[in-house]
Amino acid sequence: MGGRPSSPLDKRRQQHLRGQVDTMLRDFLPCYREQLAASVLRQISRELGPQEPTGCQLMRSKKLPRVREHQGPLTQLWGHPPRWQPIFCVLRGDGRLEWFSHREEYENGGHPLSSVALTGYTVLTSQREYLCLLDALCPVSSGEHTQEEPEPLLEMPVNFPLFLQHPFRRHLCFSAATGEARRAWRLALQGGIRLRGTVLQRSQAPAARAFLDALRLYRQRRGHFGEDDVTLGSDAEVLTGVLMRELLPALRAQTLPGLRGASRNRAWAWTELLDAVHAAVLAGASAGLRAFQPEKDELLAALEKTIRPDVDQILQLRARVARRLRGEVEGPLESCLRGRVDTQLSRVTQKLLSTVEAVLSTVQTLLAQGMDRLSRHLRGSPSSTRLRKEVYSFGEMPWDSELMHACYREAERSQKRLGQLVAPFGFFGTRSLVFGAQDLAQQLMADAVATFLQLADQCLTTALDCTQAAQQLEKVRGRVLKKFQSDSSSARRRFIRGWLLCIFLPFVLTQLKSSCKAELPEFEGEVLAVGSPALTIEGTYEDVVRGVLLQRIDGELKKALGVSDTSCALDGCSEAPWDPTGADEETEAQRGTCPRQPGSGAEVQPLCSRPPPGTHSG
Repeated sequence: MGGRPSSPLDKRRQQHLRGQVDTMLRDFLPCYREQLAASVLRQISRELGPQEPTGCQLMRSKKLPRVREHQGPLTQLWGHPPRWQPIFCVLRGDGRLEWFSHREEYENGGHPLSSVALTGYTVLTSQREYLCLLDALCPVSSGEHTQEEPEPLLEMPVNFPLFLQHPFRRHLCFSAATGEARRAWRLALQGGIRLRGTVLQRSQAPAARAFLDALRLYRQRRGHFGEDDVTLGSDAEVLTGVLMRELLPALRAQTLPGLRGASRNRAWAWTELLDAVHAAVLAGASAGLRAFQPEKDELLAALEKTIRPDVDQILQLRARVARRLRGEVEGPLESCLRGRVDTQLSRVTQKLLSTVEAVLSTVQTLLAQGMDRLSRHLRGSPSSTRLRKEVYSFGEMPWDSELMHACYREAERSQKRLGQLVAPFGFFGTRSLVFGAQDLAQQLMADAVATFLQLADQCLTTALDCTQAAQQLEKVRGRVLKKFQSDSSSARRRFIRGWLLCIFLPFVLTQLKSSCKAELPEFEGEVLAVGSPALTIEGTYEDVVRGVLLQRIDGELKKALGVSDTSCALDGCSEAPWDPTGADEETEAQRGTCPRQPGSGAEVQPLCSRPPPGTHSG
């Protein structure tokens, strides 16, 4: 929109950014190595410890997390000078948005005009709200007078706008032809944003957990103890977000005074500069992590060989040091919990409980409606083609953004109130929390759908007529709902427990920083004597604090959920030395298509069937 810097990143700035990325990696990678060792020790200790049954009743869906591919014509504000131009947009299943000059170019396999990974974006549908956001980016200071220039956004009001806003990237401005088209795009884009954002949180790979723990440690050592949404994205995107936050004040001071033109033109120029900086930092972070990959693979293999033979000795020493540490920190820790945490723990627990219960209740309702719909179609003696289409639609329910929006909306409704409750504890990660609740809803729906299809396929045979088959499906429906209720009860507890820990642990560590961390050096010698990188005094100290806090959390959960909901084993609830979050305890299963089962005949169509003609699997 005018006001663009002639050269957003000259060679001097590019070199400076490379130096900033190198410095960040030089400080971060030692934390990463340390946490990789801790993650290997944690994994081995769990393998060798008592094996508790998972308690899962539903089978795990084998379908990979994805969004359903969405495509269609839009109008985009782009070019220099910007103007509204027709394009053809495609949202890929991995959450990447591409746009082409026209549909034929896409269908003929042409290259897109551009593409963007949706990580970190926010969808706005109000033109006024977006213009206010632009005004806030480059406010006009008192006494400053600018010659207002024509602005396309104001000259041509948009009936059905879609604005994609990012704190460090160029904004994307689209317009749909109808309100229905805009709603479909909004839901699809929000699904893509969540998919891209929670990739690390969904993973249970030791390296992923080590990365998140290393990032927290890296930021704590730089004075940042609170939790926020910086961990949304891939490893390279997360590191880019961390560095961009550090660079932003200097960038503002150096750049904003030099931008000319109307305030909104300057705001667009500012976002274009940020986009260039972000791209350079992301490229550097990606290259640095790729270069570290061979060392990481070798390190993990070496750690496995060195830790496993000595794991008993390491764990015994860790337990001995932890007991002594707990004696040292127990007084200040109990004082902090009684004075600062206990007063709000119940309120936050109840709000999380009401949120996740509303989400899971909606999932159960949609699941029951879907199963009932299949039974009605089967009882009505439909054609095999129609039944196959209904079965396919049922199997796609977890990826249907329109249908699942009813569940996702329940999580979003609580975001503002949750943010108010937890902000005093330095927690600003409510978007991550909401995404986590939405991921939970989608995973449970996917598991329930997969379980229903498998059980139904096993019980339906050619000897059954449609009425008998419908009766069998009723029995399967009851079994699946019981399994769902059992799994959702366990998932609810894990979700609340994990997020309570995320909210309160950084706050408690902050409160104890001055009084307790000074005691750690006297224990350093015992830990160093082991000679294992998997054991550090800082890590042991955090394990002790975490364990005491988890005792408080588990006590609150027993009051909120009742004994029946907390009777299953609470992993490490005494000290929880190897449970960093308390959430998502099951290993993430590999996912694929629904398996065929024997016993399906021709008269009653198997429920795990191929998509009907004309449908897309996304």
